[in-house]
Amino acid sequence: MSEQKLAAEARTEFGKGFARRARMAGQIPAVIYGHGAEPIHITLPAKATTLAVRTANALLSLDLNGEGHLALVKDIQRDPIKQIIEHIDLLTVRQGETVTVDVPVHLVGELAPGNAYNQEMTVISLEAEATHLPTAIEVDIEGRSAGQHIHASDLVLPKGSVLLADAEALVVNISEATATAAEGEAEEGAAAAAPAEAAAAE
Repeated sequence: MSEQKLAAEARTEFGKGFARRARMAGQIPAVIYGHGAEPIHITLPAKATTLAVRTANALLSLDLNGEGHLALVKDIQRDPIKQIIEHIDLLTVRQGETVTVDVPVHLVGELAPGNAYNQEMTVISLEAEATHLPTAIEVDIEGRSAGQHIHASDLVLPKGSVLLADAEALVVNISEATATAAEGEAEEGAAAAAPAEAAAAE
């Protein structure tokens, strides 16, 4: 994952009142912590930051008054209704340092006909270099059929990544499609056809 460059500004004000004023001015309050150092309170440009953190575990290269900071997005607080970013927690990292992250699991491909899957794990815990974090782990389910299972140990991890989850943990369970779903579709089709048949009879 390439790092996203952003200009940061130091802040000394806190609280909801300041946060509201900052957001009105197009800024997002944030804090950088880690490595035993005192937390650094900053603001970030809202538009550029929102774009930069669209991917999981985004890595930010911050310019704070001419001083560079490499930081990993650890938590984003959003307004529950508007979903705008209200605050960001950042973990300072160094080149070559390994960190623990939860990476999204994405399924690709289509199962063999007549089958269905249940994704038991949507994220997987990994240890990886902070500057080379995967954005997602892809699991190929193309042509798979009932009785096949995908465990954490079956995942293809990027070079340098180490699995932290239980190797036997079930990620995807594949089974036969239930008759209930097919029956439901048939009933919907019959219900849709009934008004047309009644109209024809009239």
